[in-house]
Amino acid sequence: MSTATVGKHPCPECGGDLQWNAAKQSLVCPYCGTVVPWTAAQQADPGTAVVEHDLETALRNPEVNRDWGEQRREVQCQSCHAISVFVDGKVAQRCDFCGSPSIIAHESQKDAITPQSLLPFKISDGQVRDLIRTWYGTRWFAPDKLKRAALTDTLHGIYLPYWTFDAHVDARWTAEAGHYYYETESYRDQQGNMRTRQVQRVRWVPAAGELAHFFDDELVPGTAGVDSGLLTAVEPFPTTTDLKAYSPEFVRGWTVERYQVDLRKASEINRADLDQQVRALCSNEVPGDTQRNLQVDAQYQGRTFKHVLMPVWLVSYTYGSRRFQIVANGYTGKIAGKHPYSWVKIFFAVLAALIVAGLFLYFYNSQ
Repeated sequence: MSTATVGKHPCPECGGDLQWNAAKQSLVCPYCGTVVPWTAAQQADPGTAVVEHDLETALRNPEVNRDWGEQRREVQCQSCHAISVFVDGKVAQRCDFCGSPSIIAHESQKDAITPQSLLPFKISDGQVRDLIRTWYGTRWFAPDKLKRAALTDTLHGIYLPYWTFDAHVDARWTAEAGHYYYETESYRDQQGNMRTRQVQRVRWVPAAGELAHFFDDELVPGTAGVDSGLLTAVEPFPTTTDLKAYSPEFVRGWTVERYQVDLRKASEINRADLDQQVRALCSNEVPGDTQRNLQVDAQYQGRTFKHVLMPVWLVSYTYGSRRFQIVANGYTGKIAGKHPYSWVKIFFAVLAALIVAGLFLYFYNSQ
């Protein structure tokens, strides 16, 4: 894998380091407020283009892709174990993932693969606060105290580590295809009378076939700090169309999580997921009405990967003794989250339903 450097883009007015602003979709100077539109021409050099890397080569000969373009500092939360990377002078006081103050300096891994592309934030903090308040408002059984607070003061914008994988697959499958047919049979009913009825039968015949498919940018999260189910709920991220080459301006001023699912582990997760998808695709090819004994022999070629950063807005809060997270896709605004339930509301909802059912039965029987 080749290495490349990333150039800096100072403010044309005061010389300060420019930062990506989601609301303006431009680079903004945090000191004087100067807005500088981002263009593809601002890439440091052609070597920073978004490229795929051969997976087999990377696993056989691991090496550092390149640096982050600026000095970085890593800290690890002692509560949730997430590792945050700061590409500026920012100093964290609490973990952005769980809110714990127990964070310590973490020694950078020299063999870590640094990101080469990302999706910059498109949804601003103001927009996501409104979306979260609306989301809270539709949680009917959430405690009123929680809905009034909306907890948007704990909102953090974070770049999460992801792996993307491409692969060509050629699969051969065999199965038994079942075709329904019907026979008429006679039987006696409870009164002893002879009756006839149609009975479904299955005719099993052998079947076989071949399948060719290309998987493009299959995502595997590398995060330890965010609930995987919530991440799945806020996907997709448009990595096949909207990725930009990494540049420190995009991440300066934001929190970046360092991956804790490494490339080898991520490739194993991806392979298991691909096997499931290939099996489902082959299953769809089996003719007939039903099937059994499906056997699939899949051969993968051209497996490639990218290490990318995905933008996420995160709210992490404690209610009672439990911790909850709300996640918003920083590019599309899609929201998923978990919240506590008010058992008082649930009790009265069930009580009201029982009263309505009782009244219905009363009037029905009185007619």
